[in-house]
Amino acid sequence: MELTLKQNTGRSKIHPHKFALWVGCASLLMMFAALTSAYIVRQSAGNWLEFTLPEVFKYSTATIILSSIVLHASYIAFKRQNEMGYKVLLVLAGLLGVAFLGLQYQGWVQLMENGVPFTLNPSGDFVYVISWLHAAHVVGGIAILAVAMIHAFGLPFRVTPKRKLRFELSLTYWHFVDALWVYVFFFLTLYR
Repeated sequence: MELTLKQNTGRSKIHPHKFALWVGCASLLMMFAALTSAYIVRQSAGNWLEFTLPEVFKYSTATIILSSIVLHASYIAFKRQNEMGYKVLLVLAGLLGVAFLGLQYQGWVQLMENGVPFTLNPSGDFVYVISWLHAAHVVGGIAILAVAMIHAFGLPFRVTPKRKLRFELSLTYWHFVDALWVYVFFFLTLYR
């Protein structure tokens, strides 16, 4: 009797780029989890300045959530071969990302004006460092969206597997930085 092994060629595998992105997102999540854990530990040590986050951080949170929704709508338009909707929504998502950064900057300025400058107290320092690190990742996301816009307007419109994958990677990263900010915002609001 001869045994033969069948290879499972129909098995579903995750694309290597998607896997790499998820590993990167997981490492960023661990970094922010470590920072928020350090925040809690340091807060319990005393010498902690109590202050309220500026109201503008609520607006920046709404803006980044809206940008994520708009980018997802752009992806749906892309898949449905709605070229105009895809391009307009993609640009709008990028502009909302820039608006988020502008609102974050206003929040930092308001913190300083409210007597919470950087290096005054660990409480404020954590807020600055955590939000600055997040903003740096949003800048990376905006660069990704800028490349997506160059492809959208510079190449003939076609829905191909390669372009779909590229858009999915951009969308996943953008949703991730969106969800990460929502976590950070609620953490900083609840642990004041």
